[in-house]
Amino acid sequence: MGVLDDLRADRRTTGAAPRFGSDKQVPALLLIPDISGFTRFIEESGSPQAPFLVADLLEILIEANTLDLQVNEIQGDAVLFYRLGPPPPVAELVRQCRRIYLDFQNYLRLVARDTTSELAAALHELALTLKIVVHYGRVSVARIREYTKLMGRDVIVVHRLLKNNVTGSEYVLLSAGYVATQTPAALAQAFSWTRLLPGATYYEYLGETTYHFASLSPLRLLLSTPEIDDDVPPGRGCALKVRRAVRISAPYALRVITNFRLRPRWMEGATAVHYDVTKVGRLGTSYKVDVFSGQIDFQAVQRFEDEDGRLEYVEKISHFRLFPNTLLFYSVEAITGNACLVTMELRYGHIASPSRLIRFGQLRRLHRFLGRSIQGLAQLMEPAEG
Repeated sequence: MGVLDDLRADRRTTGAAPRFGSDKQVPALLLIPDISGFTRFIEESGSPQAPFLVADLLEILIEANTLDLQVNEIQGDAVLFYRLGPPPPVAELVRQCRRIYLDFQNYLRLVARDTTSELAAALHELALTLKIVVHYGRVSVARIREYTKLMGRDVIVVHRLLKNNVTGSEYVLLSAGYVATQTPAALAQAFSWTRLLPGATYYEYLGETTYHFASLSPLRLLLSTPEIDDDVPPGRGCALKVRRAVRISAPYALRVITNFRLRPRWMEGATAVHYDVTKVGRLGTSYKVDVFSGQIDFQAVQRFEDEDGRLEYVEKISHFRLFPNTLLFYSVEAITGNACLVTMELRYGHIASPSRLIRFGQLRRLHRFLGRSIQGLAQLMEPAEG
């Protein structure tokens, strides 16, 4: 054994490398969501917030993970996910692709709602959307310090498939390597909401490469998020809502809600808040709240007034393991000059647990947390009696 072989052997023993076959490779699912229109948007939007929006969108893609995928690389406008082992059933894969697309588009719709924003104007003119490429093959897994590096022909294939002959900019593409692992009946059933079509592209060194693809555009019909009122049991739809009338003006209520320093005085279980005082009041500002025995990460993403005079403030909740891609909406509607209706609505992409019992229990717990928080908010805002 040579020096290089010795070094490689030593390096493998220091990492938790998977078991390799005789060809030193392991089967793996490779999945790349790629933001279409990324380069043009960055170059032509003229907004200094554009790179931060793209960073938020990449985080949305990572949090929309229902298949227990691992992140291998973030590549500017795309994320390379992988999962070692047997391929997931196509029904589960399609569910994952739909979740990625819907969470991505819903976040864009949220940003675009603020019609006074330069960034929103850029989104209307320079549309961003998503294509998703899926491949199943074999890869070599190398540990380089604390990083995992995937190598092999199939890694090249999945990257090449990003450049293809498919017309349009929002679709899911399945390589022949993945399609071969599924039955025609399962494929037809999983894609019953769209059309799965054959295609092929010639690549230098790889030759003619076949695949199947389906448009994601029909999912735009699902972008309207269903609402849940107080008298509807939690667990239906992807939103929880509580509301409370308070005896103060709407502008004053919004000032209290957006004041980070006051969070521990009304949010259920909150004991402390951490933020950069030099960035208070700016959209995009992040802060952390100590709640019970843990911590919640918030980011202010939008504040505006609609044509009916309703005030709205939106925060993104990051690293919320059971409820990925969660947005917290605060709506304030004037009833009179000295009274308003405050609504807290939490919208989530999905619940990251296969257990129905856990999902139901967590929804009830979260609904109770919102109810007690808005009660504390009302008590803080309303003037004392007497």
